[in-house]
Amino acid sequence: MTEEFQIHIPISFMAIYTPPGKIKPTLGMRDLAARYELCEDLANLLTEKAANMQFTLGITEELVLAQCEAGLLAEPVVVSPQEARWVVCRLAELLQWPMNQLLQAPAPSQPN
Repeated sequence: MTEEFQIHIPISFMAIYTPPGKIKPTLGMRDLAARYELCEDLANLLTEKAANMQFTLGITEELVLAQCEAGLLAEPVVVSPQEARWVVCRLAELLQWPMNQLLQAPAPSQPN
């Protein structure tokens, strides 16, 4: 975090924009902060929706998270596949749901 930015961007999010073997993200701090804030807001906004889906549909947390990820990647696409995966991992964290399957499966590729 720099003096210019008052938010802390987690390493897990910065990793999306940091190429393997590098330490500097490919986005500038202003753009990186904007992308992070969007993704963090999405995760927080989805908490109530996800909990309601699990309760009303009687489906597993894993299925709810998979459906949320698919929804994030539906047209119009607002986040990249890697960002969508980060959002659902953060959603699982906020809801204190297991995310083992998310961490093991590769992020879906974005359709052309």
